[in-house]
Amino acid sequence: MGMKNKFPILVEKDKDGAYVVECPLFKGCYTQGKSLDEALAGIKEVIGICLEEKENKEILKSYNPSEVGLYTVSI
Repeated sequence: MGMKNKFPILVEKDKDGAYVVECPLFKGCYTQGKSLDEALAGIKEVIGICLEEKENKEILKSYNPSEVGLYTVSI
């Protein structure tokens, strides 16, 4: 992969203070860490593993959003 790709990442801090990080582009693509830096380093590694699968390479080819946002709603 010569070109750098950008991936959407969701970050949540759980009640125990751990950071849970997920890339919603790929099924099962998540990790956690004691610090945000640790969690972000981990998700880069997990995304790399996910990209070894042909199906995920195809998903990445068609992923080209003009904007990405995160919103919350209360119910």
